[in-house]
Amino acid sequence: MGRRVGLLGGTFDPVHIGHLSVAVEVRAALALDVVILVVAATPWQKVGHRTIALAEDRLAVCRAAVEGLPGIEVSDIEIVRGGPTYTADTLAEWKALTPDTDVFLIVGSDVADDLDTWVRIDEVRAGATLVTVGRPGAGGAPVERLRAQGWRVAEVEVPALDVSSSDVRARRASGRSIAVLVPAAAVREIEQRGLYAPQR
Repeated sequence: MGRRVGLLGGTFDPVHIGHLSVAVEVRAALALDVVILVVAATPWQKVGHRTIALAEDRLAVCRAAVEGLPGIEVSDIEIVRGGPTYTADTLAEWKALTPDTDVFLIVGSDVADDLDTWVRIDEVRAGATLVTVGRPGAGGAPVERLRAQGWRVAEVEVPALDVSSSDVRARRASGRSIAVLVPAAAVREIEQRGLYAPQR
């Protein structure tokens, strides 16, 4: 049996406690060896809609955020590859590097409704078990429909944390504290790099 690895991809602009809660809860619920935050290089679905922090900055903040969290790691696989970020490419590269890995692709239940917009979705479906993450009582992803489409699916409920990257950016830009919403080491990294600071 190979390692059971969860991949949680995202822009992480910036990473916050909601992301980390998902990683920790899914790892425990599915007995995964590790959950890896995969930082997007150029998130094709967001480019042109808003300014995104440099990939190396987002990566550094993520690495600071997971310090001391057992079984939670960060990968730069998409940044090293460069170009638009497609999950199909990441899965193919991951399988080539670690062929014995059993991959669990972690997505929010809202994202599970939009999988048909993804590039080369058949390759994604063949390469990983889909893990849909939802809040208790929020209503889950259409699991039966996903299974009918050939997906291997696991559902995990996580605590409801009312935090988003856009809120963190807005708080930082207006001079409000982002403590508690972002781990202290990551806050220090954000401050040292001058990310999301008020425009002068």
